[in-house]
Amino acid sequence: MPIRFITLVFIFLSLAAPSMAQSDPKDLINALGKANFRQAEELLTQFAATGDARVVPALEAFAEGDLYVRKADGAVVITKAAGAKLSAIDPLTGEVVGEEAKGAFTKIKVNNTLRRAIRSALGGLTLLSPDREVRLQAAQQVLQSPSAENLDLVEAALAKETDSEVKARMEEARAVSLLASDRSVEEKRAAIDMVASLGGREAIGILMTVSSSIEASLKPDLDKAIASIEGDLALWDAAQNVWYGISLGSVLLLAAIGLAITFGVMGIINMAHGEMVMIGAYSTFMVQQVIRTSYPGLFDWSLAVALPVAFLVTAAIGLVIERGVIRFLYGRPLETLLATWGISLILQQAIRTIFGPTNQEVGNPSWMSGSFDLGGLTITWNRMWIVLFSLTIFFALLTLMKRSAFGLQMRAVTQNRRMASSMGIRTPWVDAFTFALGSGIAGIAGVALSQIDNVSPNLGQAYIIDSFMVVVFGGVGNLWGTFVGALSLGVLNKFLEPSVGAVLGKILVLVLIILFIQKRPRGLFALKGRAVEA
Repeated sequence: MPIRFITLVFIFLSLAAPSMAQSDPKDLINALGKANFRQAEELLTQFAATGDARVVPALEAFAEGDLYVRKADGAVVITKAAGAKLSAIDPLTGEVVGEEAKGAFTKIKVNNTLRRAIRSALGGLTLLSPDREVRLQAAQQVLQSPSAENLDLVEAALAKETDSEVKARMEEARAVSLLASDRSVEEKRAAIDMVASLGGREAIGILMTVSSSIEASLKPDLDKAIASIEGDLALWDAAQNVWYGISLGSVLLLAAIGLAITFGVMGIINMAHGEMVMIGAYSTFMVQQVIRTSYPGLFDWSLAVALPVAFLVTAAIGLVIERGVIRFLYGRPLETLLATWGISLILQQAIRTIFGPTNQEVGNPSWMSGSFDLGGLTITWNRMWIVLFSLTIFFALLTLMKRSAFGLQMRAVTQNRRMASSMGIRTPWVDAFTFALGSGIAGIAGVALSQIDNVSPNLGQAYIIDSFMVVVFGGVGNLWGTFVGALSLGVLNKFLEPSVGAVLGKILVLVLIILFIQKRPRGLFALKGRAVEA
């Protein structure tokens, strides 16, 4: 009996010896040098089973095509260029073990199927890392490349995990790996629910991948999960379009709000308003140039410095235009259109002469760079700040109009010019400073637009037509009408663009506005003013 037992143990050890030796990391790495694609894929499963993080560099080098066989002894090494030769690096220790000519090595070939298997193996190997971030990244890799071979390792790592965020991600990784396995129908049904709870197009991709191989009894659950995710995505897409529309509307509001004042109070068709926006953007460029060369540490404050500079520069130019040209043309709107159009051409050419015709670089401060996710929405910081900035400008201007003496005079001139003049209001100066205020606000709009658009001599031309549409649609001279009009046209544009295209979308918006003003010639919110009284 003892002899029979010893014989059985001996036979077992003899049979197990090759597989035990093969699980040694060094032997596994060297085995890659002789393996074909199918054998290499099987070896990658054994790599993951070792749980040895030392093989990670070798697998990463394999995926990148940097793993070679040394012809002299058949050892597998990582290579790095060293002049005309290649340095051989031990894949486990990272030490340089020699330097030889390129002809002394043979590259181990890799294809896309192997790369996917490598990603799965790397994810499994790092699931047990002591570093939390490494484990989180490993769980993400398994989630993106589900494999039944990783399931046992994921479950082992999940049993030891204590961090709540990493554990949640591992549970998701387990669910997607389970769908590719031969586990029970009940477990797979729970996994489908787990994947469905992830939401997004990635979850749909995972469910569609397993749909061809999953049991027939699970097909209804799978179809229901996909339909649920697609319904949620449709709602998030609509919400994303609304956000894009609000973002565009805030830009239109900034560009149009100054025009609403001058057009409403003065009856001036100011075709040079877009050039005020352009000059504000170039003022931002000049401020940033000074800060870059003289005070680089203040770059994040460049926009705060550019705001008053742009306002003062464009307000001063607006004051000169009003005193030098506009005041002689009151009551003749078509002539103001021609005169300001000529001024816009002069300003464009002046900018081309000074700065050149090409785009100028205006940088984003660090606090306006990047983006963040809000549910299924992706929101960029620069757009978010522009929305908040446009709202701030709108309410500040509304307060000025309603609460200040200058705002009271502006409203008095708008409602009854002759009566305001007889009460001692200097209407010519109200006109001059109103035009300067509108131009200054356009300059501030240029500061914001410099963060999302090209700063070039043609910058203002892209917004002048849209600005007039906003003002006419909302009601000439009415700030609330401009606000509602800008946001409405912004959202409408973004819902039309995906179905009919950007150009046709703008044409449809223009047609709708033409039809609207046939019914309401004074816009959404009618306001009495000089143009109306005339």
